[in-house]
Amino acid sequence: MSAPTREPLTGTLIFERGAPESRCVESPALDVPDVSLSEVLSGRQRTEPPVLPHVTEVEIARHYERLASANFGVDSGFYPLGSCTMKYNPKIDEWACRLPGFAGLHPYQPPETVQGALEVMWELQELLAEIAGLPAVTLQPAAGAHGELTGLLAIRAYHTANGDPRARVLVPDSAHGTNPATVAMCGYEIVQVPSDERGGVDVAVLNTLLDTDVAAIMLTNPNTLGLFDENILEITAAVHAVGALAYCDGANLNAILGKSRPGDMGFDALHINLHKTFATPHGGGGPGSGPVAVSGALAPYLPGPLVARAADGAFSLVTPERSIGRVRSFVGNFGVLVRAYAYIRALGGSGLTEVAEQAVLSANYLKELLRDVWPLPYDRVCKHEFVLSGGRMRKQTGVRTLDVAKRLLDYGIHPPTIYFPLIVDEALMIEPTETESKETLDRFAGVLRTIAAEAAEDPGLLQGAPYSTPVRRLDEAAAVKRPDLAWVPPKGGPG
Repeated sequence: MSAPTREPLTGTLIFERGAPESRCVESPALDVPDVSLSEVLSGRQRTEPPVLPHVTEVEIARHYERLASANFGVDSGFYPLGSCTMKYNPKIDEWACRLPGFAGLHPYQPPETVQGALEVMWELQELLAEIAGLPAVTLQPAAGAHGELTGLLAIRAYHTANGDPRARVLVPDSAHGTNPATVAMCGYEIVQVPSDERGGVDVAVLNTLLDTDVAAIMLTNPNTLGLFDENILEITAAVHAVGALAYCDGANLNAILGKSRPGDMGFDALHINLHKTFATPHGGGGPGSGPVAVSGALAPYLPGPLVARAADGAFSLVTPERSIGRVRSFVGNFGVLVRAYAYIRALGGSGLTEVAEQAVLSANYLKELLRDVWPLPYDRVCKHEFVLSGGRMRKQTGVRTLDVAKRLLDYGIHPPTIYFPLIVDEALMIEPTETESKETLDRFAGVLRTIAAEAAEDPGLLQGAPYSTPVRRLDEAAAVKRPDLAWVPPKGGPG
């Protein structure tokens, strides 16, 4: 007799559970006068009762636990998502942000009643400024892309105040997709800069593009190929020579912590993804944080309020004299800021340096284990991530990188980023992070080698994957273009 199987993870909505007589709430007896809703609502009341599920408490608990078990996250398994740093979030940071003195605050409280919270924010500003090598920091932006927008708006305000608005922003072809999007949102013309044979910015082409109409260059260092640009000082000097500014996408900051600072490379602005570098939660639609660090020239244009400390040690909220205005309500996502602060203070300077060392070691170790299976388009020592090409496999077997990603799910591993950056054919972008053990990396490399053997022996196996997930392969284009996000109850109500 076969073993019983668990209830399927899909196909059952909360409305399809329970029975009309089921309930999980027992209302207490009224201790106030009974009032007719029709009198209060004055004709605005429902004509039909709301469609609500009729379930018991245990049915609710089991339903949502069942859905949660279908999700994959960093606490579930290995998540080598390139350029996104999906690393473990220490639970001590979760504890810190839930302390009553932090979690119980109200954003409208007077500054004198929240001095402890303001001190944490001020110290975080100072810590991030030191890490970035730039003197001023705003904690307001709610995500990395939001930080990009904030930094580029400050650059635009700077040029405008100088009577030199300018019209173009240069963006390398290996940039994150948010970079050109941000440039367009700020009203600039996007000018693409190609990569050279080493995977960095083509300096010769860059020099032909630089003139007094260029407002800035937006680039990531290390870039999305996981490579540190060997010409970064030459690049930023050339940008400054025409009066433009240099913006650094800080998504890959975890690769250089304690080793080099964007400000020392000549950058004027940097956004910092707290969820990538400083282990605050990532993804799921929850709150994020993308602080921006800037040079002294851009500091007057930062959004307010910032936290300032007076000579007597008191903390207050201030707005820079030429501020671009608020970019978010209140002072940012405070709970996320506390998590990042706790992470930085727990590790200290030497610990943050070790983060970079371990991230780089892990990436290069994996790269060497896989280089004979997937070609390396840019065969250099990488930083925190590296990009392989599945082009040879596609030509030899018909198996695409997408098929490899789907097959990884059957082995309990979240797929890496695929088809990015666009300059690599059938790209497979891998970031192991610094928090994974050697045993995990060895298993991952072994699984990828097994999948490569499967592709050679039975391409159809990969092209039909995944087989063990709650849902099989979906029509992803249709899901994006025609999403079905709303449940419509049947006539007569559920059940």
